[in-house]
Amino acid sequence: MDKLKFIAAFLLAKLSGPVLKMTGHKGTNFPGKLALRICPDFLRYIRKPRRIIAVTGTNGKTTVSNLLCDILEKNGEKVLSNRYGSNINSGIATVLLSGCNIFGCQKYRLAVLEVDERSTPRIFPHVKPEVLVITNLFRDSIMRNAHPAYIADILTREIPSTTRLILNADDLIACSVAPANARTYFGIAHLESDVTECINLINDMRICPKCHGELRYEYRRYHHIGKAVCDRCGFHSPRYDYFAEDVDFRNMTMRLRDSEKVAEYPLLSDSIFNVYNMVTVIAVLREMGYTHEKIFAAMKKSAIVASRHNEEQVGDVTLVMQMAKEKNALACSRAFDYVSSRSGEKELMLMMNCLGDAKHWSENVSWLYDCDFEFLNKPDIRCIVATGPRAMDYRLRLLLAGVPEEKIICVRDEMEAAESLPFVGGDQVYLFYGTDSFTYAQQVREKLVTLAKEAAK
Repeated sequence: MDKLKFIAAFLLAKLSGPVLKMTGHKGTNFPGKLALRICPDFLRYIRKPRRIIAVTGTNGKTTVSNLLCDILEKNGEKVLSNRYGSNINSGIATVLLSGCNIFGCQKYRLAVLEVDERSTPRIFPHVKPEVLVITNLFRDSIMRNAHPAYIADILTREIPSTTRLILNADDLIACSVAPANARTYFGIAHLESDVTECINLINDMRICPKCHGELRYEYRRYHHIGKAVCDRCGFHSPRYDYFAEDVDFRNMTMRLRDSEKVAEYPLLSDSIFNVYNMVTVIAVLREMGYTHEKIFAAMKKSAIVASRHNEEQVGDVTLVMQMAKEKNALACSRAFDYVSSRSGEKELMLMMNCLGDAKHWSENVSWLYDCDFEFLNKPDIRCIVATGPRAMDYRLRLLLAGVPEEKIICVRDEMEAAESLPFVGGDQVYLFYGTDSFTYAQQVREKLVTLAKEAAK
């Protein structure tokens, strides 16, 4: 009976793709949704590639999985991936379905799958990755992910025992996952900008997981990311198998050291979290047997996903699209820190709004008070326009962060809000947007482009 359900689900879901295209609908995960509705065990029966590399974690999984796919494809690999679809069970079902021909035979030998960490109980029983990359584990949406230790526990219970883990050694929460599994560690060696005391509001790794004594950080990058040791019992951060050193943002280079050699790489971004993404990808590829030379050749032709960060000269200003996930205090803190640390005068527009903000349901706004809006209290930030359903919430949080009231402009309508920016020649104009508002952000961007060009006349 289950097999008959699967065959029906497979055929109907396979046919739904062309129908969606003909009717002009995107429906990136609709075929998978349909298949799972007809056959809940669809993921169990569908043919899968021989090798599956999965990427999960709170932040960076989209950038890592897409960059990994890019480099593999530049090296001649044919890769099945969900870079354009969702990362929950319906999205995984859709991408596996797309890799099969009408007879159910899988056309791909290799898959790189971005996997939502909360969805692993519905995915990993049937889709068992050879390698699982965990980029990091932080606080996320409070209504969905709660505390990172909660997510770490889910992963520990659900990761197959045969899966090899590639973990961020600078994140002791991620390092705690599935302790019995084989593992490889990556990280970034000490940087001049590192500190010893946490300057962020979120600091979730203070206590030794072995003896419950206080952890001492030899250096700290941000939040709980860094190198820690317990003076009471000797517990310490794991040693690196792969790590970046001599990270030079001026010349945009770094060196990657492993057990075999040291190789120089170009930096794809001047943000430290994207350096982590690069090191993650290099560690995975080295574990797959790729030489530094092959990785370097492909990486220098690659770029960070444009939907995460994109900048262009428009008129007399530099227009920057900056992803800052709504409801995610840490992701916004990282984006704010990065932008505020860049030189030059800046104009900001905050529209990290959840499209679920509605009368019948609304995301808890407590995340705003875990987020470091204090990074935006800088003299070189000329003005901040808060817009969308949370405009007044942003205003209150900015005031509590010490931002002068005269710098804050509140306009509920996003298109009208764009007109509140002064577009002073030489300024950097930043549009902060979230995953929910990505499509709308592109429309706002077009309005900003028009206004910037008019201001330059």
